[in-house]
Amino acid sequence: QVQLVESGGGLVQPGGSLRLSCAASRTIFRINKMGWYRQAPGKQRELVAGITSSGTTNYADAVKGRFTISGDNAKNTVNLQMNSLKPEDTAVYYCNVVLINFQSYWGQGTQVTVSS
Repeated sequence: QVQLVESGGGLVQPGGSLRLSCAASRTIFRINKMGWYRQAPGKQRELVAGITSSGTTNYADAVKGRFTISGDNAKNTVNLQMNSLKPEDTAVYYCNVVLINFQSYWGQGTQVTVSS
């Protein structure tokens, strides 16, 4: 069973930066795409950013220009650089990996709190 482990969450002031990292417990083959989702209290989980195995990225409108996703299929890692953080970015952030057979893995989540 593959486990995804996120790190890098925490408390940051508005305008600050955080870098989230996600690593797999073992080598994953045939990755289709990787991504970061978030879920704020009382809201549905939403896609923040995604990256395909070929390197194509996509972002939620709310984070475009502020967040950058990067991934390494060989190392089975995916990172999310978050700059100019806003209070509305506060949420639990989840790492996700989807294989070419559509099997999906999720991390346990890491809390990001943006507050002064």
